[in-house]
Amino acid sequence: MRSTSKMIVQRAFIIVFLFSLASITIFYKTLLGTETKNTTGFLVTLDRLMEGNARFVNGKMQHPDGSVERRVAISTAQHPVAVVLSCSDSRVPPELVFDQGLGDLFVIRTAGNLVDSIEIASIEYAVEHLGVNLVIVLGHEKCGVIKAFLKNEPQENHIKKLMDDVAKEPEIQSALKEKGDTTDNCVRANIRHITKSLRNSGPILMEKKQAGELNIVGARYDLATGRVEMIE
Repeated sequence: MRSTSKMIVQRAFIIVFLFSLASITIFYKTLLGTETKNTTGFLVTLDRLMEGNARFVNGKMQHPDGSVERRVAISTAQHPVAVVLSCSDSRVPPELVFDQGLGDLFVIRTAGNLVDSIEIASIEYAVEHLGVNLVIVLGHEKCGVIKAFLKNEPQENHIKKLMDDVAKEPEIQSALKEKGDTTDNCVRANIRHITKSLRNSGPILMEKKQAGELNIVGARYDLATGRVEMIE
């Protein structure tokens, strides 16, 4: 009798696990785009990074690919699994946040994770010449650029361009009218704007995206918990 009950519990657990796995897969497929021809490849890469983030959140980092052997092995060529465009904030280092190591990520960092021609060219290089098929735009809560923009104080020199670029984002203007935490609403809006801009950046990124060879997703990092949340 106990054996039968144990089998029933085990089967129920397996069913719940498979259902959860299927739900996660459907979510990621929706996030990455149903038109993608190579969804499995993107999912594998994204799963790897999110598993790394889970280890980071729980304080169980493995610090992979940090050995002397790894350093020597990649000295002749690099093969990163993803591009991460993140904010320059010292509290948001992508390799630590995703628990990755040497040669695993092609990282581009700017204040407010904003992009211009140089940043886009860098992403194109990783996609075109290094074969990267996933780009993550990683913003974070309490972003200093967004907070400075919301203060609406006069700025000089190159910082003024940062404020001007943020002000031009249609998503930011919509977020200003939303209820709730204005700063966080704008952080999320900025992530969506940059993600959309990269998806529509021609010819390389847009063509790769349309061909199903590339996907570009947005994410938000929580400073206190360390958790990365995907942004649709």
